[in-house]
Amino acid sequence: MDIKVFANFRDICGGKKVTLHIEEGQSIHSVLDDLTTEFPPMKEELFTDKKELKPMIHVFINGRNIIHLDGLETKLKVTDEVALFPPVAGG
Repeated sequence: MDIKVFANFRDICGGKKVTLHIEEGQSIHSVLDDLTTEFPPMKEELFTDKKELKPMIHVFINGRNIIHLDGLETKLKVTDEVALFPPVAGG
């Protein structure tokens, strides 16, 4: 599965996307854990000390924010498209 990453996540992951092997039905939380294993600095960027997704981090599956699905427990299909957005400031 390809995970698209944006802004400073691209610097951490070394490009616009990361390819991870996933199992059908794996939760997005588990996939993000796998991502932090491959790119340890992502752990601090994505999760609080309680392993909750930090506020203002947006995770999209097929264009839908996981807050409108089952949150971190949302199950994935191998054909799903995942995108990660860090907090963005601007004016």
